[in-house]
Formats: sequence, C-alpha cells, structure tokens
Amino acid sequence: MTSPAFNHLLNALPAADYQRLVLSLEPVNLKLGDVLYESGDIPRYVYFPTTAIISLIYGLENGASAEIAVVGNEGILGIALFMGGNTTPSRAVVRNKGMAYRLSPQVLLEEFQQGGAVQNLLLRYTQALITQMTQTAVCNRHHTVEQQLCRWLLQSLDRLSSNRLEMTQELIASMLGVRREGVTEAAGRLQKEEMISYSRGRIDILNRPKLEKQVCECYQVVKSEYDRLLPVSERRHSEPNPISEVHLESLTGKVNGKGAL
Repeated sequence: MTSPAFNHLLNALPAADYQRLVLSLEPVNLKLGDVLYESGDIPRYVYFPTTAIISLIYGLENGASAEIAVVGNEGILGIALFMGGNTTPSRAVVRNKGMAYRLSPQVLLEEFQQGGAVQNLLLRYTQALITQMTQTAVCNRHHTVEQQLCRWLLQSLDRLSSNRLEMTQELIASMLGVRREGVTEAAGRLQKEEMISYSRGRIDILNRPKLEKQVCECYQVVKSEYDRLLPVSERRHSEPNPISEVHLESLTGKVNGKGAL
C-alpha cells in the first residue's frame, strides 16, 4: 500500500498539518472506469490519488464528451468543496486504476477555513488546475490529434511510476473528443517512429525524449505552471512510510475490508 506522502500535495504540507490530516484519511483502491462524481453531484469525499489517475470529463447534451483535466498524484479531486461551489460541474472517472486516499468534506473545509499552509497549498493547486483546463481547451482547438495524443501520454507518464499505460484507443478518443480513427492513425505514426509500442489495451512508451520533441507547447506550459506553484518535496518520499505502525495497520484493514470502494 502506498503512503499518503506519495501524493505531492500531502507530501508538501508541514509535518504537523500532514500528521493531523493522515488520521482522517481512508485508503481506497480505484478500478478503471469507476465513477467518483457525476456532473451536479455534491461529493461525499475528496480524493488524494497516489497511483490512480482520474479524468475530469465534460459532457454535452448530444452525448459527446471530452476530458478537460486529469488529477493524479500531484493533486486533489474535489476542489468545488473548498471553492464554495459545492457541486461538481464535470464527471470524474478513473482512467488508470490505482490507489487514493479519501477524506470527508467536513474535515477538509475545517482545515481550509483555518488558513495557513493547507489553504495556501490548495489555492495554488487550483490555479495550476485552471491552467491545465485552459491549455487543454486551446490544444484541442488548435493542435493536431497526434500532438494532443503526445500531450495526453506525457501527462499520464508524469503521474505514473512506469512507462506502461492500460488504455484502449477507443477510450483515448473519447477523452480527447476526437474520432477513434484519428487516434489509430496518430498512434500508428508514433509506433512507426518507435516512440511507443501499442497492443490492444496497452501502450508502452519506448522513447520519452522523442515524444517530448513531438508534443506541442501545451504540455510544457502546464508542467511549468505545476512545477512553479507546487514544487515537489522529497522530504517524505525517502521514508519507507511516514505513518505510525498502529495507524498503518488500521488503514490496511480499511482498504482490504469495508472501507474499499
């Protein structure tokens, strides 16, 4: 089980704030396709992913949809709860299975309203997320499907511990809001150039530097903003697990028992 400190927001908190929040966190295993929020929902939890990646998807009345942002180990799912909106405007779907820690909205709001490090960090993350949403809209309008696919792959890699993605072309097309044929052609060109290897439901990244040369500027704009606002701390990543043994045993019981989704 990954430590909460594998989430960069939690890891960046001062030790006292981190230890206080850890006592209220509940580990959950998220499966591919799990729907955590529907548009218009009042979320029951906020989520801090550690190994899972969650897509924020906006749908239209005609059934079309597109991914507007992703949330992984860099952030938190559920910003509406502390920004005053209460309900979520988008659908939240797990696009890469893995682990997260969830927290009740009441606990998060109490921490946020006290100000200090928690509030500051959450507001900086929100600014970075808005940048991601804005740049995604620009990218989807002005760049080729191949460039969008490169951006999408690199954003995924930044939030994973391996170079392999479990994802079908059909699902990628749905996330990008393009036709599946366009993704098939783009993936074929990347595979021909030996940047990726694709087999049904699995993509292996073979040459990341080459992929970074192929991508549009949108990827670096977003990455630079996250790096500027949310510098990654190594303070706890080097530790085996910053949770006490007693609490770790309690958390393990939750993720293996009734606390799991």
